[in-house]
Amino acid sequence: MQISEFQRFISQKYEATDRRRGTPATFMWFVEEVGELATSLAGDSHAEKQDEFADVLAWLCTLANINDVDLEKACEKYTKGSVKGFKE
Repeated sequence: MQISEFQRFISQKYEATDRRRGTPATFMWFVEEVGELATSLAGDSHAEKQDEFADVLAWLCTLANINDVDLEKACEKYTKGSVKGFKE
């Protein structure tokens, strides 16, 4: 599945509700999921890590959808060579 396909899937399933909730509240849900991912990364359960990565990606898609951002297009800054070097 491509990023755009997953983003569309999330949009079709949740976007109406997500737009009503708005960006600030949705961002808080996203941050909560990032916190759960952080906790899982400190643990030993690979299945839990997988679940939390999926949740973070889904909420990121939600934020992108309600802010009219195409994530696949946004990622072109990496795939098309616009980013030089790395952060240490």
